[in-house]
Amino acid sequence: MERIKDGMEWAESQMEEALELLKEWGAVPAPSGKEGLRAKKIEGWLKAQGAEEVYLDQAGNVILELGCREAENIAVFMAHMDVVFPDETPFTVREEDGKLYAPGIGDDTANLVLLMLAARKLFREKTPLRKGWGILIAANVCEEGLGNLKGSRAICEEWKEKIRAFYSLDGYLGWAVTDAVGSHRYEVRVRTEGGHSYSAFGNPNAIHILSGLIQSLYQVRLPGPAKTTFNVGTIEGGTTINSIAQEASMTYEFRSEDRNCLAYMEKFFQSTIQAAKDGGWEVDAKVLGIRPCSGEVEPEALKALEDQCRKVISRYWPGDVKTKAGSTDANIPLSMGIPACTVGCIEGGKSHTRQEWIEISSLLPGLNIAYGLMELYLEGIGQET
Repeated sequence: MERIKDGMEWAESQMEEALELLKEWGAVPAPSGKEGLRAKKIEGWLKAQGAEEVYLDQAGNVILELGCREAENIAVFMAHMDVVFPDETPFTVREEDGKLYAPGIGDDTANLVLLMLAARKLFREKTPLRKGWGILIAANVCEEGLGNLKGSRAICEEWKEKIRAFYSLDGYLGWAVTDAVGSHRYEVRVRTEGGHSYSAFGNPNAIHILSGLIQSLYQVRLPGPAKTTFNVGTIEGGTTINSIAQEASMTYEFRSEDRNCLAYMEKFFQSTIQAAKDGGWEVDAKVLGIRPCSGEVEPEALKALEDQCRKVISRYWPGDVKTKAGSTDANIPLSMGIPACTVGCIEGGKSHTRQEWIEISSLLPGLNIAYGLMELYLEGIGQET
């Protein structure tokens, strides 16, 4: 209890800096695949704080290693740098009535700040790690949208022989994601001869053909028992009102927690595309991204990791901790059979909108949770849980 009390006092002392860092980093644009400015700022900050094994990997992740090379086992802690918005100019960060407002401020900038502050305590105090263990801390790229989990994939591929536990800090307090929702995403494009809307009337219209294709896709009978969804997210095509559209395209995805359900949806999608081709239409389907769902994770190991997360969250936050399936950086380790959990460390709302906000007061329990999870891998402390 004395150690926990000291930790809470430390977290309290970090709140002013946490807020300033959040305002600073939250203003830096970081669309998926273009996180370079934010990565440079975070890498520079870590080095200025005294971190030694800090570098950018080939994917663009900012990596901090603590005893990883010589360790037999590694625990990974990550929070993603990218935000869902395409902006490449600075965001405006606004503080008002105990809240901080900015696009991407909660997803995932606030969690990222808390991860870095917890990491600093870890490497500055040089507390020995649990025997045989190393800790890898990452500010990763490409979690959002069509980033296709590039950063998480790169880390899991490089360290897959050693990773025994994986924590992603993402989302809001009270949730623990221990099951992965997989997704397949496509761009579908239709091409025709087109022509003048009056003189070439009767020629096939790409928009009309694509519309029929969408109608066919929406006739799917969803598989069970897992929740399975599908969606046409965008559609575009044509050139002018008086031209028969030569080209039209859409983006389409389907999701499920179950591999068999994903396979069923994939088969239906491909058969629908093939039927359009057999009907004489020029149709192309291009993969935009595939996020895997959970693989064969050892149940007891996953349950132990979930229980650890629940215990740490409940120590610093009074609400009920709920588990759910989700699409996060943890999809990759879970698909590889590695126990993983995504934990939210802040309270807020309107994620993925330009009105996104977080409760500034939630940074305190969030920082305690972030460091509390890392403590599990310190000598003498890790054996407690």
